Amino acid sequence: MGDLTEADSEAAPGGSVSAGIIVIVDDEETSVAALEVACSAIPNVEVWRFQSAVEAVRCLRGGNPAVRAVITDIQMPRMDGFELIAFLRADPRYARVPIVVVSADADPATPERGYRLGANAYFSKPYSPGEVRRKLEQLLDANHMLQ
Repeated sequence: MGDLTEADSEAAPGGSVSAGIIVIVDDEETSVAALEVACSAIPNVEVWRFQSAVEAVRCLRGGNPAVRAVITDIQMPRMDGFELIAFLRADPRYARVPIVVVSADADPATPERGYRLGANAYFSKPYSPGEVRRKLEQLLDANHMLQ
């Protein structure tokens, strides 16, 4: 879960080697919990949780090659999901990492703005965590990032 050390990211629970990390960034605990359960069904991944984009950036700033995907909300305090997407796309280490947005933002321009900044998929809340997981698996397979 969030704030793991680099050494922690090398092995998944049970001692097997982790193929990567999926980062979930959302300030709504029920959303994070549902996404964590869904993403945990993907083989050989760890799920890191962050309640704010600021926390996520603080952890990711040093670079972590094990990060395979990011799921983010848009509406969060201090730093929103758009800023997180921009941070990720500006960093060469994360420029190709799939980004999935889950948001309750009712503004019809929000999905387009997310895509323009570099998001790969957008889901409006309420959403199906299983559908988010399936889309994430497709993105990971398409990028050959989950092996």
